[in-house]
Amino acid sequence: MSDVTLPDDIAAMSFEDALAELEGIVRRLESGQVKLDDAIQSYERGAQLKRHCEKKLNEAQQRVDRIVIAPDGAVTVEPAKLD
Repeated sequence: MSDVTLPDDIAAMSFEDALAELEGIVRRLESGQVKLDDAIQSYERGAQLKRHCEKKLNEAQQRVDRIVIAPDGAVTVEPAKLD
């Protein structure tokens, strides 16, 4: 992923809000009823929203840990393997 800084309004969005806006952009673009300049701006914003959603998912994955009990009864925590 790129280290490009996201606009403040996107950076402040929850995953769900960003995904909902991204889905709306995709629907508008797929309709074919968007003027070229608007389509380009929408595509650029959609790319930013996609990066934000990917970042949020990556952060969530890193927070999810798996508790493991060893044969000797010791309890440890491992990163989740969500792939």
